[in-house]
Order: sequence, then C-alpha cells, then structure tokens
Amino acid sequence: MILKNKFILITGAGGGIGSVVCKKLISEGAVLGLVDISKSLLSDIEKEIKKTAGKSYNFIADVTNPEDVKRVFKEVISVSNSIDVLINIAGIQAPIGPFIDNDLQIWKRNIEVNLFGTVFFTYHAVQIMKQKRRGRIINFSGGGSASPRPNLSAYAVAKTGVVRFTETIAEELKDYNININAVAPGAINTKMLEEVIRAGDLAGKEYIEAISRKEKGGTDPNLVAELICFLASDLSNGITGKLISAPWDPWQKEEFQVLLKNDKDIASLRRIDNKNFYKKI
Repeated sequence: MILKNKFILITGAGGGIGSVVCKKLISEGAVLGLVDISKSLLSDIEKEIKKTAGKSYNFIADVTNPEDVKRVFKEVISVSNSIDVLINIAGIQAPIGPFIDNDLQIWKRNIEVNLFGTVFFTYHAVQIMKQKRRGRIINFSGGGSASPRPNLSAYAVAKTGVVRFTETIAEELKDYNININAVAPGAINTKMLEEVIRAGDLAGKEYIEAISRKEKGGTDPNLVAELICFLASDLSNGITGKLISAPWDPWQKEEFQVLLKNDKDIASLRRIDNKNFYKKI
C-alpha cells in the first residue's frame, strides 16, 4: 500500500478515467478528496469506494470558478488539515471541427476547463505544500500536446499549455521538494471517443480511427492509474517536470526512471532544430 493514509485531491473524479484512477488509489491505501461538477457522478464513485471500505470526501465544484476552488481547499483543510497529492484530471474536448468553423465561446471554455482548471487547483495546492516542503502534483496531458491535432485545436492548445505549465512550475518548486509531472493516458475509450464519433466528418481522420478503436478497444485505463500511483508515491522521488506516456514510455523500468531524474531533455517539450537541441538517434 504505497499511498497509505496519503490525502489525495482529484478533479474530474467521476469521469471514465477518474473513476478508474480513484479505485486504484484507494487500493493503495489513499484517502481521497473527490472533485467533480456532477453530483450524480460523485455519488456513483463514492458508492464504489464504500464497497472497498475506502475513505473519501465529496466536493462539488466547477474547476473554472475561482470561488468554487477556494471553497474546496477550505473544506479539504477542515477534513484533512493537509494535502499530499493533487491530481488534475477534469477536462473537456469540444469543439470538434476545423478551427475556422469553431464557436469561439466553446473554444474559450475548453481552455478554461483544461488549462485554467489545472492552474487554479495547482495554485492553491502549492500554497499548502510549500508549508510542508513536500508534495506531488500530477496533471493530465492529452492528444495534441506533443504533435498537431487538427480539428481539435482548443484541446490540443490547452493540453500543450498544461505540459509547459508543468515544466515551468517544476523548476520553481524544486527547492520545496514538490514534484509536478504531466501524464499522457493514451487512447482510452471514454465519452470523448463517443464525441468524436458523433462529430463524424468534422473530426477528420480521427473519426475513422475512433470507429476502429471502439471496435477493437482502446488503451487500458489501468495503465495510467498505475503510473499515477507511482508518481504519487515516494517511489518517484526526484522525477519532476516531465511528460510521461502511460502506454508508450517504459516508466516501470529503473533505467528509464534514472533518465527521467537526470536527463533534462527526456520526456519534455523541446524544439529539435539541430542547433540547440539535436534529434537523438
């Protein structure tokens, strides 16, 4: 039980990935603070946790509302006195389609949820963690953060922002023993897959890929749940400012973990121009 008695606050807890992650965290002994905008989704995951005799607290909040976020942290302190780990999963995918045809209000909402939701929760968590000089923050990246993702421009921009935010804040927090990393969960079959399918031709080539993925099955969500447990635990001490892919990176191997700790260019956003950074062969 590598997370025994650690208090972990997790946004988007009631979603497809969030619920799987919550169950894994509970199995490792964590106490959870569940954050979601949906009361019914929170109730569902709470019922599942109770079946395992796990301990959790519910916090209904819109991650884009600063007052909601402040209230959550005030309530967290009242039940826990502290926070050991923050996991920012809450996210949305819309709008889908060519940028020039997007509704810019929906585009803006995407940035608010995916990027600012992560920023708001990180801001308040860091205030607490700096006092303890210890903490873990795990942010969610996604498709489009490491390569272009046409027809999902808002999502790609927001998730790229999350990665650069993660890298930058990691440098600021090194002296406080606060590790902050981003994870790429892989192509997991969630409601976001259904959104792409409903969008049809607006999603471009992703529509065909989504149909195929629905038939064949996507990435096992337990992979990202295992990665999150690793990053939330003391097993990952010294790994910070990285973007780690749950299905594609060999993060379970000790030699790769050593690279993550010591090579500043591994698992990061870099421009490869053969001048300042070279493509490794």
